[in-house]
Amino acid sequence: MAVRAIRGAVQVDADERDQVLEATAELVAEVMRRNELTTDDVISVLFTATPDINSEFPALAARKVGFSDVPLMCATELDVPHALPRVVRLMAHVETERPRSEVQHVYLRGAQALRLDIAQ
Repeated sequence: MAVRAIRGAVQVDADERDQVLEATAELVAEVMRRNELTTDDVISVLFTATPDINSEFPALAARKVGFSDVPLMCATELDVPHALPRVVRLMAHVETERPRSEVQHVYLRGAQALRLDIAQ
């Protein structure tokens, strides 16, 4: 079994608690679905948010959808002037049989613009 890192991001319309939680839960669910994972496959998840998001911890959304015993951490992205605003990102470390070339990275809503090369 290999350890792989899976990237993902989602943009929210506004820094509102419900939007951050809903969008992050959607992102987490889509990463899990596209990569055929269960929470037992997940080693840890690092969430970041752009500095304009501070209404809630994105990791709370993962806790609410069943990541009760997975180590989660939140951090703030660098405040780069030309960066896409209101973005929650994740990097999940997982155990999987998938080769690196078959890992599905997930970019939703406006965040697709971040990685047009790998967005599904």
